[in-house]
Amino acid sequence: MNSVSIAQKNLRGSVAVAPQQKSARFPARRTVARRVQASAQVSDEGFELMRKGVKVAAEETILTPRFYTTDFDEMADLFDLDKNPNLRMDELEAMLNEFRRDYNQTHFVRNDTFKAAADKISGPTRKIFIEFLERSCTAEFSGFLLYKELGRRLKDSNPVVAEIFTLLSRDEARHAGFINKALSDFNLALDLGFLTKNRTYTFFKPKFIVYATYLSEKIGYWRYISIYRHLQRNPDNQLYPMFEYFENWCQDESRHGDFLAAVLKARPELLNDFQARMWSRFFCLSVYITMYLNDHQRTAFYESLGMETTKFNQHVIVETNRTTERIFPEVPDVEHPEFFNILDKMVECNQKIVDIGKSNAPDFVKTLQKLPAILGIATGCLSLFFGPTKRVGSADIEEEMAVQY
Repeated sequence: MNSVSIAQKNLRGSVAVAPQQKSARFPARRTVARRVQASAQVSDEGFELMRKGVKVAAEETILTPRFYTTDFDEMADLFDLDKNPNLRMDELEAMLNEFRRDYNQTHFVRNDTFKAAADKISGPTRKIFIEFLERSCTAEFSGFLLYKELGRRLKDSNPVVAEIFTLLSRDEARHAGFINKALSDFNLALDLGFLTKNRTYTFFKPKFIVYATYLSEKIGYWRYISIYRHLQRNPDNQLYPMFEYFENWCQDESRHGDFLAAVLKARPELLNDFQARMWSRFFCLSVYITMYLNDHQRTAFYESLGMETTKFNQHVIVETNRTTERIFPEVPDVEHPEFFNILDKMVECNQKIVDIGKSNAPDFVKTLQKLPAILGIATGCLSLFFGPTKRVGSADIEEEMAVQY
């Protein structure tokens, strides 16, 4: 059995691909998720169960991991070798050979310490740990679905890019399966086949998919390596052996990001104009804001690992931004003194929204009470978008564009 088959087998459940779009015109930006009535079963930690041992997926919100789809025909045209004879393929072909080596093929091998460690985690820490595993598994599985379909749909137009996407899906399947197996140490699991068919899919145009997934992979690298290094310095906070795998694991994330950077270099028009600068700034802020607000809702998890949520998030954002400067034409200046001050104010607004949502007030009253906080977050987003930025990007891209155009 090859590594792709092993990875997909580990996903624990039948897996279908994301909904396919047959043309460039879409009736709606998002597909409609079917509502499924869950049973009344509840786990020891208070999680609702679909059936014994299978957790009901967390409710979708603006901050939860999303499933993505795109115009696959347009993506195929973007890399069609017949329509784009001058497409730079040298770096992509080199990267294909790199992915074929599959450095982590034997890395994700569990041992007896996993279950024993999980049994020692109890109380509120156990619950937040399960929530972390669910979010992580959902995010990795989302990447698997998208990359798998891209690999399938680009086979005819560009076999090299198609195979790389297929190998990316191999890695994401391996990650998702490893995390879902970790959930079983806590006597739970996610039905990933059910998620495939019932999750809401968000549509992004192909170029937006590239921007968003590049940032997702690179910020994932900095999150994993930062947690790993912290726990290596503080082994007493190593609650669960999965974190010991993060050093090699994060290299998958980095390689994925490097491939997407190569994709952008192969199509330099995605980097060289005013729109590219605006979209680069937008997606950077979207990813940074989402992570910052999300993690500050769950500070107890990072505290359980002996970390300070704010310092961790700020470090990850600064390092991700410095990495992104090498390819994106423009990024927000996250090291400007006001950047994190604005984010901290948005965290306060978000916490007010969460607290109001937990109150017993009628829904219409809650909506009215949330409005000032929602306005505060919107104001923060605008302040960051129109705040200080850095004109950066790869120098060789500008030189190539000067020659070509």
